[in-house]
Amino acid sequence: MTSIGGAEMVDWNLAVATATRLVRPGPEVSRDEARAVVAELRRHAKASEEHVRGFTRMGTDDAHDTPVLVVDRPGWVRANVAGFREILKPLLDKMQERRSNTPGGAVLGAVGGKVTGVELGMLLSFLASRVLGQYETFAPATRELPAGGPPDSPSGGGRLLLVAPNIVHVERELDVQPHDFRLWVCLHEETHRTQFTAVPWLRDHLEGEIQSFLGETDVDPMTVLERIREAAQSLAGGRPEGEEDDGGRSLVEIVQTPGQREILGRLTAVMSLLEGHADFVMDGVGPAVVPSVAEIREKFQQRRAKGASRLDLALRKLLGLDAKLRQYRDGERFVRAVVEEVGMDGFNRVWTSPNTLPTKVEIAKPADWIARVHRKAES
Repeated sequence: MTSIGGAEMVDWNLAVATATRLVRPGPEVSRDEARAVVAELRRHAKASEEHVRGFTRMGTDDAHDTPVLVVDRPGWVRANVAGFREILKPLLDKMQERRSNTPGGAVLGAVGGKVTGVELGMLLSFLASRVLGQYETFAPATRELPAGGPPDSPSGGGRLLLVAPNIVHVERELDVQPHDFRLWVCLHEETHRTQFTAVPWLRDHLEGEIQSFLGETDVDPMTVLERIREAAQSLAGGRPEGEEDDGGRSLVEIVQTPGQREILGRLTAVMSLLEGHADFVMDGVGPAVVPSVAEIREKFQQRRAKGASRLDLALRKLLGLDAKLRQYRDGERFVRAVVEEVGMDGFNRVWTSPNTLPTKVEIAKPADWIARVHRKAES
C-alpha cells in the first residue's frame, strides 16, 4: 500500500494487536473439550457439503476446493484484517493520495494511521465475539490462513471460517443440543461456500460491484476516520459530552453518491439473496439431519431480534448490522416464494448470470422476478 513517510492510512498490525488484546475470552472449556469441538465442527462441515449440494442441486466437479478453518477469536480477527486490507486497498490508496497533497499530510499520516488502527481494533474485538461462521470471499492466502482457488489468484479463492468459541458460547446461552446446533451452523455457512464454488462468475461480479462502489467514493479521509472513531467511542461508553446524534447513520451511508446508491441497491439485493438462500437451505435440510431444528430456529430468531443490549443495538445500527438482519428475513422470503412457485430448479435460474440476479425491488416482490426471468424466457 502506498505510504507517506512510512505511514499507512490504517496501521493494520496495530489493529490486529489491539483487537487481540481487547477481545473477550471465550467460554471455559478444557483442552480435551476444545479438541472435541474442533473435530466435530470439521466433521459437520464435511457432512454439510453433501447435504447442501443435494438439497440445492448445485455443485460442480470443476470447482476449486476451499479450505474449512476452525479458528478462535484472534484467528477471526487476523483473517478479517487481511480481507479488509485487500478489498479496501483501492479506496485507501485514493484517500492516501488526497492526503499527500494536504499540508502536513505526512505528519497526519503517522498519527492517523495508528489512531485508526487502534479504533478499528476496538471494533473488531467487539465483532470477534459475535460471529459464528463466515465464508471469506476475498481471502488472501497466508501461511496461517490458507485459501482456495487458483495459485495465481491475487485475492485467493475463498475460505470458510468457523469460530469455535462463539459457537460454544451461543449453544450454551440458548441451552440447545450442542451436536445439533453445530451442524445447523455448518449448514448455513456451507451454503455460502457452495454458492461461490458452484457459481464461478459470482465472486468476480461481487468484487466488481464493491470496487465500483469504492471507486465512486469522494470523501475526505477524516470523515471516514471520524465515523470509525464514533463507533469506537460507543464501545467506550457513548458519545463525547455535548455531541449530538446525527440520526445514527451507518458507515456505508456516509459515502453515498447517487452512483453509489444505485450500486448499493444491487449489492443489497445480492446479499439478501445469498443470506436468505443460506437460511432457507439451513431450514430445508435441517429437519432431516438436525432433530431439534425447530427449537434451535425459534431460540436463535429471538436472540437475533432482541440483541444483547442497548449498546449492541446502537453498534449494529452504526455498523450496518441491522441491515444484515433484514437481509436474512427479506432474502429468505424471496427464496421461499420462488421455490414454492417454480421449484428448486426454477429458482436456480437465479445463478445463470448477473442479469438473472434479483433487483432490490424484486427481493420484496418475488413475482416480479419470476415474471422477468421465467415468463420472458418462455415467451
